[in-house]
Amino acid sequence: MGFVAAAFAAGILGLAGLTLWLGLLAIPAAAAAAFVSVSDLLEGKAPLLSAVTNSLALAFIVLESAVRSNAAVGSAAPPLASGALVAALLAYSIPTVAWVLEPVKVTRAKPERRRRRPAVELEPVEVFERAA
Repeated sequence: MGFVAAAFAAGILGLAGLTLWLGLLAIPAAAAAAFVSVSDLLEGKAPLLSAVTNSLALAFIVLESAVRSNAAVGSAAPPLASGALVAALLAYSIPTVAWVLEPVKVTRAKPERRRRRPAVELEPVEVFERAA
């Protein structure tokens, strides 16, 4: 996510070459995160949301790098490239937003019920086996 944020910042500052290289450097890091989250999902360790959002972010980063590398030299960055970077940043932020909006589970200790004492105390009844 750091490379994507740095590429977005470089794109805002107008550093097209740096944005391209940061986007290309972000691909292996995003691929590693996506592969690990999918393998954790298959093992039952990670939630589905993490695997989906990391995979979507990888797809958006690859799209951004492809569009930006095919742009004409000296021209402005295509809007699709900037939009793909924003979409990748949003995909990375979805699990954090979901975590913040998750309802807090409050565990309350139930008060112990007061038991009324019986007015007459009964003695335990013994059960005898029936003789055969």
